[in-house]
Amino acid sequence: MTLTFTPADVAATSPEQLAQLRAGPVEAYAAWIQTAAGMGLAEAQTIFGQMLLDGIGMPQDQAEALAWFKRAANGDSLMAINMVGRCYENGWGVAPDDTVAAYWFRLAADRGLDWGMYNYAHMLKSGRGGVVQNRAAALALYQQAAQGGHVKSIGVVGRFYEAGDVVPQDLERAFDCYQRCAEGGDFRGMFHLGRMLLLRGRRDDAVQWLVRVPDTATPAFLREADAMLRDSGFPPLYETGA
Repeated sequence: MTLTFTPADVAATSPEQLAQLRAGPVEAYAAWIQTAAGMGLAEAQTIFGQMLLDGIGMPQDQAEALAWFKRAANGDSLMAINMVGRCYENGWGVAPDDTVAAYWFRLAADRGLDWGMYNYAHMLKSGRGGVVQNRAAALALYQQAAQGGHVKSIGVVGRFYEAGDVVPQDLERAFDCYQRCAEGGDFRGMFHLGRMLLLRGRRDDAVQWLVRVPDTATPAFLREADAMLRDSGFPPLYETGA
């Protein structure tokens, strides 16, 4: 399959052909996406920016990724608006700036994007980016995203209920949140579900979740996880040196 696509090729691509491109060599899909992005298609610009950010199908270029996210954001792509915030938050292709990140996250949240709600809620929870700390408002945003099925937000809501933070402590509700989060594939949900199962004496059930955590967890989270296990009276599981 050719790795060069013209605008006419893109315009003539059927949904079935596009699905085949997605399933085929990533370089071919990247070439198609690049052409579509150059045609001004906001969704393609967002995908192209993500591929540049991750170095998928092309060399990684975080600054160029940010430029494409901004173009897509100007084209009203909500995910691109959120990703501009992520770039400023993490210093991807630009100097880190939490204040600018918070602006973009709030813009995405106000437009109803679950990831925008989740990321702006982080700012409210910690008081970062020039945002006045407001844990109740943060929880409300997490809950709104969770109601739409946003897996990571479901897990964070569980943490609020387990700790009795803002809301009365409700361990059963926390357990339910962790279970849904874990079943959705989130490593934090898997760990917290496993931890609560350990606390309930259900070791065999717990291990089934805990052993899956390192597959997708960050090293920083594994260190945090070992510390939480120690605090709960259990030996560290991931031996991260924490």
